[in-house]
Parts: sequence; structure tokens; C-alpha cells
Amino acid sequence: MNSSLLQLLVLAGIAVFLILKLRSVLGTREGFEKPPVPADQVRSRGKRNFEVIEGGPDRDITDHAAEGSEIARALAQMKQAEPGFSVSDFLTGARGAYEMILMAFERGDIEAIRPFLSDEVEASFAQAINAREREGLSVEANFVGLRELAIAEAEYDATSRTAEITVRFTGELTSVVKNAAGEVVDGHPTSVKRQRDGWTFARRMGVQDPNWQLVATAD
Repeated sequence: MNSSLLQLLVLAGIAVFLILKLRSVLGTREGFEKPPVPADQVRSRGKRNFEVIEGGPDRDITDHAAEGSEIARALAQMKQAEPGFSVSDFLTGARGAYEMILMAFERGDIEAIRPFLSDEVEASFAQAINAREREGLSVEANFVGLRELAIAEAEYDATSRTAEITVRFTGELTSVVKNAAGEVVDGHPTSVKRQRDGWTFARRMGVQDPNWQLVATAD
């Protein structure tokens, strides 16, 4: 087996591992939709191989924000504070975090996502989950796919070196709510519902901890 083939097999194995690991209050849900394209078939704007010409546009920014916009300027400031920061890589991570956090909330498993939430968001999620449990309700949900993933806002505070990026998601899932007797009181196991969310992630740039936290949610 030649070295190039061996490297491809190793990279493929790493990719499969990361996908399985990711798969280990919220937005507005709208009516029933036709089954969408699965999440793994949504076109991903990955990092492109290109040479940035000095003084020219940074495609890693302009692929996701209009050149010269407030969002683009904030993203450029984040890159200046942390040269290794990639907008495309951030969105890839945000996509995985959205599915993981959304499904954990639906299951009522706050412990699984605690490190990824700010104190305020954690308290809000816990309150909603506890209220659901007091009423004897449980949720069975499955993530179907992602229709939309886009940066809605971006801000950078040079004094605190804190970056905030708001991502607009349109996810699709199946969900049923059952009462204590196991009877379905809302939803249908095979009907796909569309859910829109605006999630704000925050992080201090230039520090060793690479993790972003969810600090705010909105419809």
C-alpha cells in the first residue's frame, strides 16, 4: 500500500470519528415541510486553497460577509487579534454545535452541553427543561438536516479581545411530545418541522482555550 493511499485512509478515519463524536428557549418552529436534504449533503463552504494578495479581499471573510460590511470588518479584527482564526472553520464548528446542543435540549440532557453554554443560557435551558419535567412531558426528537447557516452579526471588542458572532440557523427535525402516560400530545414522529434560530457565540481571541460558548439565543 503506497503512502498516499495510507494517508487518505487515515484522514477518512479521522473524519468519521469527528462526525460520530458530534452526533453523540430555542427557535420558532413552523408547519410541516417536505423531507429536506440530509445534513451531510448540505453544501459546505470549507476552507479554500488560495493565496491572499496583500491589500486584496480575504476570501475566508468575503465568502461569508459582504466586503466592507460591519460584519466583515469585525471578522477582520478577530483575525488580526488571532491570525490562526478561520471563519469557515468557525462555521463548521457552529454547525456541529447547533445539532449537538439542540438535540441535548430536546432530550433534557443539560449536563452533556454545560461546557458549551454561558451561565445565563444554561439557566434558561435548565428552567425550560425543569418546567417540562414538572408537567410530566418528554420529547423524542431527531435532527434531519440544516437548510440555512449564515452569519447574521459580528462584533469585536478590542479592549477585552472578546468576539461575538451571531449565526442564523434554519434546522429541520422530527419531534413528538408525550405525556406521563406515553400519549403523544404534540408533533408527529415522521413529520418534519422547520426551526429558525439566531444563536450568538462568544470567545476571547488570542487565548489558548479554542472553545466558543453559546451566550444568547433568539428566534
